[in-house]
Formats: sequence, structure tokens, C-alpha cells
Amino acid sequence: MKINRRKFLTGTAAVTALTFLPRAEATASISQDSYATLIDLKKCDGCVQYDEPKCVASCRSGRSADFPNPPPEELRDYWPQKKHEDWSDKKQLNDRFTPYNWIFVQKVQVDGMDISIPRRCMHCDNPPCAKLCPFGVKHKTAEGPVYIDKNLCFGGAKCRSVCPWKVPQRQAGVGLYTLWQKYLPVGGGVMYKCDLCRDRLAADQQPFCIGGCPQNAMEVGKRSEIFAKATSLKKQYQGDLYGLSENGGTSTVYVSPVPFSKINKALLSQAKTGAQRPVPMHQPENVLASQKPWAKLSLVAPIIGVAAALGLAGKNNREKQS
Repeated sequence: MKINRRKFLTGTAAVTALTFLPRAEATASISQDSYATLIDLKKCDGCVQYDEPKCVASCRSGRSADFPNPPPEELRDYWPQKKHEDWSDKKQLNDRFTPYNWIFVQKVQVDGMDISIPRRCMHCDNPPCAKLCPFGVKHKTAEGPVYIDKNLCFGGAKCRSVCPWKVPQRQAGVGLYTLWQKYLPVGGGVMYKCDLCRDRLAADQQPFCIGGCPQNAMEVGKRSEIFAKATSLKKQYQGDLYGLSENGGTSTVYVSPVPFSKINKALLSQAKTGAQRPVPMHQPENVLASQKPWAKLSLVAPIIGVAAALGLAGKNNREKQS
């Protein structure tokens, strides 16, 4: 179906008008009582004795009901592009982020040591992904987790673009986009990522990945306690920390017996050999702090999504009644 001039102007007017409304908050203030996660790379052995790391298997099993299930007839190209992102036939992949795999384990060798690194969302303190979501459906909670409201996400993938670790991944053929893609030339499905099992945390239960680790290499607790323990382990190992300041600070901190600069260099060297490009352990700067245009956009980004949703909902209802 083509978008005529009248429909385009109607949608544009709705967006323009609603951008002047008060901003919907995408983030909440964290405190020392918020949750944080410690990942100890001296303890993690990558579950070499198992076919699959237990943190990965536990997450995939425990969160399977939250994974996308796109009907084949909805797997259409993103207009006006001639492509779409579909992982539904690659559900078995467990060495990268996908809509069906929210944690994986990278392995490198540094200074003669085998290092295994569980990777998942860092749950940043000041997440650009949440503040720059054009649909306002990604949120930072006061408890610590950053999550996506999959019932409202259009899959615009801006969150992936601004994430230093490219954590969120898109699945076509699901979500609101499938209903309105003929009207809205943005988006492409729904974005998926780890939400730190926030429902389990609210029930005083551990996230699946942490509970499934046989080496107790990961733990979750109050932010003040986790950060204090991480600092203590750094001294004990004469090692290094990652996550306290990266991307403006995160709710995830890694402790390692070897410097993370060396780990990152080893990861990048692996990529040069043709292996799957790893998630870096670099020193990213938060785009909200480094780029003023991004910071200004964060003031109105969620409202753009509200405007689009309201305008398209009315259009959809009128068509059904006609």
C-alpha cells in the first residue's frame, strides 16, 4: 500500500504536535541499594566440561517463553529496503548476541592464561539506548536493570547503534511493526536483550545465568556491596576491573587477574583471523556525554514514539471501521 500525501502530512502533524509535550522518563535514578552484578574471570572456566556454558543454557531454557516466535508470513522486507533481520532459523547460535541468545562466553588467551568472559547487557547507569529510543520503550529501572518493552517496541535499532557493545538484536515479523509497517517507514520488528531477569529479582530470585553457574563466577547483590567486593578482589588478584566507569558507569563489573587492555587486544586479534567478531572490552565514551546533538535528542526521542503510536493507532481503528 502506498503512502499518499494526506496520510504523510497527517502523521507528520501528529508527531510535530506531540513533541512539545513533557518528556516521558526513560530512566530512573539508581542508588547504592540498586542491584549490580560481579563477574569473576578468575573463577569462570567457560564450562569446558559441558557442551554449552551453563549460564548460556540456563538463560536460554529459563527465558525461552520470552523469545520471539514470528509467523513465516510476517517475515517481510523493511520498506523500502530489500532485506530484513531474521534469526528464527538460527536459534541454535550461542556464540553471539541474537534475539534468542542474550548471553554468551568469549574465550581468549592472555599471558599464557585461558580467559573465559560471559557477555551480556552491561545495564549502564546512564544508558544512551534508553534515552535515545525514538519510541520511548526502553527503560532504566531504579533497581538497576535496563529493559525493553517488547509489546511497544518497533525495532528501530537505534539502541543497537548507540550501544558500545551492540547488545540489542532485532527480529523481524513480530511486534507492533507487523501491524503498521505499511504506514511507518521506520523500525523493523522488536529488539531483544538481557533484562537481568528483573521479574525474578523482584521476587528475590537470582537471574537464570547466575543461578546456573557451577563455578559461582557471577553474583548479584546490592550495588555498594558488589562494588566493594570487586575492589577487594582486584587487590587480592593484583588484577583489573571493567564496568565501573565504562560508558559512564554500569551495573556490571568484571574482575580479572590480567589487564582488560590486554584482553581487548587479544579479542581484536582473534577478529583478524576471521573468527566471529567479538564484543570488545574497550573504553567507550557515553555518546550522551560526548555529543551534544545526542543529548538534545534524548529530550524528545520518547515523545516521537508516542506520537507515532497514537497517530497510527487512530488510523488503524478508522480503517477497521470503514
